[in-house]
Amino acid sequence: MTTPFSDLDQYTALPRVDGIAVSPDGSRVALTVSVLDADGTGYRRSIWAVPGPSSDADSAPVRLTRSTRGEGGVSFTRSGDLLFVSGRPDGEGNKDSDAPQLWVLPAAGGEARPVTKLAGGVGGVLGSATAADTVAVTAGLLPGAGTDRTGVVTADAELRGRRKDRKVQAILHETYPVRFWDHDLGPDETHVLTLDLSALRETALQETRTTQGASDAPAYPAHLPALTDLTPAPARSLEHVDGVVTPDGSVVVATVAVQESRGSRSTIVAFDVASGQRTVLFSDDAVDHETPTLSHDGRTLAWVRTPRFTPQGATQQEIWVADLDGTTVSGARRIATDWDRWPNELVFAHGDGALLATADQDGRAPVFRLPLDGGAVEQLTHDDWAYSSLRVADASGEVVALRASWAAPLHPVQIATDGTVTPLATPAALPDVPGRLEEVETTAADGSRVRGWLVLPSSDAGDGPHPLLLWIHGGPLNSWNQWSWRWNPQLAAARGYAVLLPDPALSTGYGLDFINRGWNAWGQAPYTDLMAITDAVVARDDIDETRTAALGGSFGGFMANWVAGHTDRFRAIVTHASLWALDQFNGTTDMSQYWQSIFDADGLHENDPHRFVADITSPMLVIHGDKDYRVPIGEGLRLWSELAEHHAAPDGSMPHRFLYFPDENHWVLKPQHAVVWYETVFAFLEQHVRGGEWERPELLG
Repeated sequence: MTTPFSDLDQYTALPRVDGIAVSPDGSRVALTVSVLDADGTGYRRSIWAVPGPSSDADSAPVRLTRSTRGEGGVSFTRSGDLLFVSGRPDGEGNKDSDAPQLWVLPAAGGEARPVTKLAGGVGGVLGSATAADTVAVTAGLLPGAGTDRTGVVTADAELRGRRKDRKVQAILHETYPVRFWDHDLGPDETHVLTLDLSALRETALQETRTTQGASDAPAYPAHLPALTDLTPAPARSLEHVDGVVTPDGSVVVATVAVQESRGSRSTIVAFDVASGQRTVLFSDDAVDHETPTLSHDGRTLAWVRTPRFTPQGATQQEIWVADLDGTTVSGARRIATDWDRWPNELVFAHGDGALLATADQDGRAPVFRLPLDGGAVEQLTHDDWAYSSLRVADASGEVVALRASWAAPLHPVQIATDGTVTPLATPAALPDVPGRLEEVETTAADGSRVRGWLVLPSSDAGDGPHPLLLWIHGGPLNSWNQWSWRWNPQLAAARGYAVLLPDPALSTGYGLDFINRGWNAWGQAPYTDLMAITDAVVARDDIDETRTAALGGSFGGFMANWVAGHTDRFRAIVTHASLWALDQFNGTTDMSQYWQSIFDADGLHENDPHRFVADITSPMLVIHGDKDYRVPIGEGLRLWSELAEHHAAPDGSMPHRFLYFPDENHWVLKPQHAVVWYETVFAFLEQHVRGGEWERPELLG
């Protein structure tokens, strides 16, 4: 009998929870759930409702939305209405536009209706007031649309129409960078717009609002709330904007980037909604101020302050709070000064006397309580889960979150004040997994503790010894602490492999000193840590030391390349989206200024994998997507070229393979390509680790 982990088509069809929101009174929780579409080539996201912590109901999950475009970005208004973003048809006969807009689903019942009609669509909800009807959204507007706070929307629509009519795709850049991860930046620029939901009304479809000074521009519907631009002429300062709205809706606090040569630093700015006046709250040279969050009463601002990393090492992510009065701050102070962890997120606890945070720690990601009075940080959860997406009900104070581990994907839970965790209902039932987890560790040569997870096949596979796969995480500032749909060791366990998931030097969750053991020296402590913990695991009776392989993506791909050039202990190497030639990568990645700031010249040279191509003896499977802008395709092409230069036979044959995806990015996101990815990887491992015959995946022709 097949299972979702022995059958890749079943695996890609598993529903996936990927978002959560809680109503102000805590009675309802909204989940976004992604499911495979009808032709199996994409995922569609819908919104479901489940009873919240304060609800007496014990009902099954209820699906709230259904469309071919899908929905996401859920949040609640103060009245309990549900906001979301979708490119679904608006029901008003507009067939030509699928730009995502802001929608509202009334808590009292009825159909969802659009709140915006922007030509370029809405990016997402930045924040909404808890005691007013003000909502702040992000949206891309063309720089040529002008700086009129109210007229820019229709001017943008007119300009987009002209570009479309003339089929112009060109983009003019004036600053660096020009792309990010998997998409080109521009031609539009991210703005922050505000609207008042109370202005949404029913009206005749033909009634429209025209904008002063743009009478010939496409009209904006009069029954929709007017949009006000808080950020005229933002350039690239809001590409990664994060922010919050004060409870009364009068102020938006957001991160704004300040351009510096080829890079930028993050500042925190307060925008007065009525006047548009901006006040810089926190800005320092060589420091990033990020992740702003507000107390429930709106009087306290918390954020993360991080001095800039240099080749000498990473720095601590400091947690600061300050008193907020309108657009004025005072009493800025650092809290949790002895806490040697990096927060993944911050929210205020009920009563506003403390912050709640999640952070990587020891292969998990617990929830922590950080008192504002300077008291000691308290760990609330003490289990093997990784928590994320903390949400606090504004009125009732209930806390909900998502959690996951290598034994289960994301699912919703309630977290009590004493740390007790209770699962909530979910429309995506947790699958039965074939592998069992053990925690493993060893001591490195410098005395450092190095730990990881070992996923073993089920008892049905016998006592072994099992072939071993060393999986190396990306990042490198990362940890193998929770479920991944892209790199899932349970699929390998279902095929009889043991999978080692180690956290070597540079991994998060073990303190700043552990990170800096590998700083500017990726090929040193991270490599020796990986080899040390592999030595410890292959010494077990249930592991076959003679049948091993190493696999990794991104930084993990860099390490796979480094491993390939420094040892012949592995029968096969799989390297995905990997850094190969650091001198080349440094100038072609989408964030070259960052990489050049954390390496010095010696570090770049000494840790460059391509210098050791002649020493590679293990067969390599190289995988790369052409739309990968973080690790550009040139890395994979150069690796493949140099493998051929040094290792091809006279007839051009090699034991190596190159799996190329013309339309994928840093990840392989399309479900049909994920299947091909796994089929190719497992076929390569079957040939070289287990000694089987090479079987070319059918859909590769």
